[in-house]
Amino acid sequence: MTETDLELSDGRRLHVYDTGADDSDARFAVFWHHGTPNIGTPPEPLFPDAARIGIRWVSYDRPGYGGSTPRPDRNVASVAADVSAIADALNIDQFAVMGHSGGGPHALACGALLPERVLGVVSVAGPAPFGAGGLDWFAGMTDSGVRSLRAAAAGRAAKETYVAGAEYDPDMFTPADHAALSDEWSWFGDVVGPAMEAGPGGLIDDDLAYVAPWGFDPGQVVAPVLFLHGGQDRVVPSSHSQWLAGRCPAAELRLSPDDGHISILNVGGAALDWLADHAGH
Repeated sequence: MTETDLELSDGRRLHVYDTGADDSDARFAVFWHHGTPNIGTPPEPLFPDAARIGIRWVSYDRPGYGGSTPRPDRNVASVAADVSAIADALNIDQFAVMGHSGGGPHALACGALLPERVLGVVSVAGPAPFGAGGLDWFAGMTDSGVRSLRAAAAGRAAKETYVAGAEYDPDMFTPADHAALSDEWSWFGDVVGPAMEAGPGGLIDDDLAYVAPWGFDPGQVVAPVLFLHGGQDRVVPSSHSQWLAGRCPAAELRLSPDDGHISILNVGGAALDWLADHAGH
């Protein structure tokens, strides 16, 4: 995997990851959109499946994380211009997108706003727009998650105050999640710590974006979309993906009744097969 810094015309910098720059066999590019708080390293536990299919992972640290310059007051839609700039720099014309948790809305944004480039979308355990009609947005979340996102909805100052006093809540994860985190998905330890090394700025910007207007309608996504969600998810309840799947014209919903927010990624290989079938060249 190569890592490079891309300088943008507005003076910002994006730290980019690419597993296939020198691999002629990796012909199908998939942009990975990371969760909150993570850096953008592509999901190593899915590398064997990606190699089997011939997928080239491309990803980047969202603004404010890792090696990427903060972008004040960014919204979810802001991702489309950044991804387009990266694709242009790497001479990638068309690609698929996959996001986990907070990366889900960012993957959907690319599908909605880059319709000529995005061939398929996978959203894993991603939230629906804040205040979505007909959805009880907070229902099923842990108390700590509700407090965190209500603080974001109250504005930057309230969110900063909340983060300053917040502690890790292990109850946000199910037993299946904890099992995944202690096994194959211990990989998250490699992407969460570095995301917070420079402080909580990226996390705060993410959460403010999730509870603000996204800047697009999920119904604009015309490419095939797969929503994956665990029925026991306590971080983002599965009702969010159910709501989203009902709004996207070409959506498929796969609910895994016994999975939580992390363990749902154990079926990530099947999601990559789905992408290859629906969006691969």
